[in-house]
Amino acid sequence: MENTSAKILVAVFDRTVCVQVNGRADFTSTVDLKKLITELWERGYSHFIFDLCDCRMMDSTFMGVLAGISLQLSNGKADAPPLELLNACPRVAETLENLGVSHLFKIGDSTGPISDKFEPLAQGDPASRVEVARTCLEAHRTLMELNPGNAQKFKDVAQFLAEDVKRLEIGNQK
Repeated sequence: MENTSAKILVAVFDRTVCVQVNGRADFTSTVDLKKLITELWERGYSHFIFDLCDCRMMDSTFMGVLAGISLQLSNGKADAPPLELLNACPRVAETLENLGVSHLFKIGDSTGPISDKFEPLAQGDPASRVEVARTCLEAHRTLMELNPGNAQKFKDVAQFLAEDVKRLEIGNQK
C-alpha cells in the first residue's frame, strides 16, 4: 500500500476556491494548505470547496486544520459554513462525525467535475520542524476544544506535541 501524502490541486474562479485532495491527506500538507486558504481569504475569497472524491483517508491533523480554518473563517457566525466538503468517502465522513466536527462543514456530493483548471498547490519554503509541530498541536487542541470526547483520544498526542514544540524552540535558540 502506498503511503505517500495527498496531492493537492487548487482552482480559483469568481470568488470561489476549489481544492482537490487526492490520496492520503495528512499533516505534511497542512502548513502550505493553511497558508493558501488564509491568503485567499484575506484577498476576498469567501467560498471554499474541497473535493474529496479521490481522498482515501484524512489524519486527525488534517481534519483539525480544516476544522480550525472553518472556525476562523466563520468568525463565530452561525450561518452557512465557509468550507464545503464534497464527495467524502464513507471512512472520512464517519471520522468527521465521530470527532464531532462535521457541523463545521457543508457536506455533500457533486455529479461532475468542479473545474478543469486545477493546478498543484504551490509549495513554499519547506516548513520547519517546529512549524509542522505547532500546526499539529494547534489542530489537535482544536479537535479537543470542539468535542470534549476528543480530549481523551488526543491528550497524549497533544502533550507529546507540546513537549516537541518546546524542545524544538529551545533548540532553535541555541
